[in-house]
Amino acid sequence: MDLKTAGALRRLRLISAPEAVSFLLLLVCSVLKRTTDFNAVPVMGMVHGVLFIGYVVLWALAWLRARWGWRRAGWLLLLSVLPTGGFFAERTLARECEDVVVAARARTEAVGA
Repeated sequence: MDLKTAGALRRLRLISAPEAVSFLLLLVCSVLKRTTDFNAVPVMGMVHGVLFIGYVVLWALAWLRARWGWRRAGWLLLLSVLPTGGFFAERTLARECEDVVVAARARTEAVGA
């Protein structure tokens, strides 16, 4: 893997936490809509929808770039539809991105030496 792969993983990682937060806020707004007069569901629904579509697009690009197997790609997609799954995806992607960067630097140093 190379630094372009790390970039794709980083972009997916950066959107995963905000997507998870928007999902949780949408759930809270749904409860508040049914228990009070507060109705922010249309706004939060739009915000979450945009972030979710962004996550899926960046997930597809990262999948192509990182050449994940079906199991790994499916797991990261499944995490996007779980209320707190984006936080777990972010942590997993952070480790993977760091591993890719370290491997790329090691290859660069080996070629330069």
